[in-house]
Amino acid sequence: MDPLSLTKSEAEQRRLPQTRLSLLISRGLDRVASVVSCIWVLLLLIIVVNVTARYVFGEGRIEFEEAQWHLYAMGFLLGLSICFDSDDHIRVDVIHDQLSLRAKAWIELYGLLLLFFPFVTLVLVFSIPFVQYSFTIGEISSAPGGLPYRWIIKSALFIGFALLAVAGIGRLSRVSACLFAVPRGAPNR
Repeated sequence: MDPLSLTKSEAEQRRLPQTRLSLLISRGLDRVASVVSCIWVLLLLIIVVNVTARYVFGEGRIEFEEAQWHLYAMGFLLGLSICFDSDDHIRVDVIHDQLSLRAKAWIELYGLLLLFFPFVTLVLVFSIPFVQYSFTIGEISSAPGGLPYRWIIKSALFIGFALLAVAGIGRLSRVSACLFAVPRGAPNR
């Protein structure tokens, strides 16, 4: 069935119920989204300045190049949780639209418990020493004129996946509300 041909009530029936916890997490991630949107604007400005400096004035700067990479990585890592929470992430599933809400919820439950949370946990556990080592040695860019404080960009990995774990907890509460009516669903926003 084409998702665009669904009426509003049919679309609502195909969505997981909201819970108090999921609504709280969504509000927090909405605040993160406003910060992340500023990162994209800053990235755009740096790209324009860098391109103008390079092609108009013949003066490229490695600091601008590295700042672009860092901001893009931060925007992407922080944006993952926002996409996951709002269910706007890509699904590679040909039969997903054909399934009932309950079947989708079971698939989501198993996916969260067997794939999502173990992977996120591994990234979080291994990113701590990664960031810690960078901070301890005062790591800087190896490029001449590159950016200092490499630990800041490396910490975006931990922060991004921590936010993703929080979004996963919100998603898990919605799935459990659908399947087991625990916690009870909150009114949809």
